[in-house]
Amino acid sequence: MIDAMKQYLLSIYQPDGAPEPDVLAEIRNNLDALNDELRAEGAWVFAGGLHPPDTATVLRAGGEEMLVTDGPFIEAREFLGGFTIITAADLDDALRWGRRLASILAPLAVEVRPFQ
Repeated sequence: MIDAMKQYLLSIYQPDGAPEPDVLAEIRNNLDALNDELRAEGAWVFAGGLHPPDTATVLRAGGEEMLVTDGPFIEAREFLGGFTIITAADLDDALRWGRRLASILAPLAVEVRPFQ
């Protein structure tokens, strides 16, 4: 019996503020190429970039009331800027893709985390 492929979340953390447009264009081109490679190997599930944290709406249930607030849940110097969901045989394979992503986005951090 073949072990089932596992899914992993590759989270991209970025500092507050927008990157320079020319830097962003090169990063997008490199990300497109990596996503094409992930698709070709059957590892790509989904990827997306997120708007800045100030566009977030936070919902918090409290009894019968729902508290709705604008902005990020916490104030931080870094925030989740985007993510990629992949399938991989094991953590080593997921880390291989995570390293590729981190190389494109250097010096940004990429977190690799398995789904339950």
